[in-house]
Formats: sequence, structure tokens, C-alpha cells
Amino acid sequence: MSIGTVARKSLLVFGLLALAGCSELTPQEQRMLTGAAAGTAVGALGTVIMGGCVSCGAAIGGVAGTGIGYIVDQMETDDSSSRTSSW
Repeated sequence: MSIGTVARKSLLVFGLLALAGCSELTPQEQRMLTGAAAGTAVGALGTVIMGGCVSCGAAIGGVAGTGIGYIVDQMETDDSSSRTSSW
């Protein structure tokens, strides 16, 4: 087997294990994880297009995405609690 084949199979196994570990997340954790993943992808892609440190862009995007995921969760939690309290 070539190194590329081993690397692809290892990446596939790692990805499956990572997905299996996300099965029991709370809604807040799901939103933060989704934000982190989206932010990492956007940060890395942005630095590839604009030029610069790709890993720095991915790290900054991941942190920003996690924060945005947290804020979205808080807004949705506040919104749903205000709906139930008005009834």
C-alpha cells in the first residue's frame, strides 16, 4: 500500500470516529461545533484566496465561528423562553 492510500484510509477512520463522538451533544454544543467548523473552513478558504497564513486564518475563523455559534444559541434560547412566558 502506498502512503497516500494509508493516509486516506486513516482520514476516513478518524472522520467516522469524530462523527460518532458527536452523537450526544446538547443543542448549544451542536451550534458551537457547527460554528467552529464553518468558521474554520471560511477562515482557511479566505486566507488561501487572499494570501497569508492558512493555519492562522483557520484558527481565527474557528474561534470566531465558535463564538458566533454560542451567540446564536443564546439568542434562540432567549427567544424561545420569551415565547413560552408570554402564553
